[in-house]
Amino acid sequence: MTAGSREVVLGRHEDLKSRQRIVVDVDGTGVGVYFVGDEVRAYLNICPHMGGPVCQGKIMPRTLEQVAENGKSLGLGFSKDQLHIVCPWHGFEFDMMTGRHPINPNVRLKAIPVQVRDGQVVLTLEANPS
Repeated sequence: MTAGSREVVLGRHEDLKSRQRIVVDVDGTGVGVYFVGDEVRAYLNICPHMGGPVCQGKIMPRTLEQVAENGKSLGLGFSKDQLHIVCPWHGFEFDMMTGRHPINPNVRLKAIPVQVRDGQVVLTLEANPS
């Protein structure tokens, strides 16, 4: 933990992980916390595109275009192992595990440090996380 940061205990991991996602407000800072198996990720609830509430968007498999050897599209399908967060404002998608946009990896959600410690989900918030 750095100077100016603080820890916030959200609750027991066992109680929260079945929810897949929770969105919390800590003193005016919105944070989305995502649970995939035993993994936990947290992101600031601000889309880098236009500032929308990205963590309140849908969670869905990554959309993939299937392409034949001749380059012709065979239609769209869904990834079996990659989930995306879809911003409700303009549909920007972000990988749930990395926070990165699938096309431009320089565009990403702001990760918030999160861990499971002694069975509790703990966020570490900076004094000014934006």
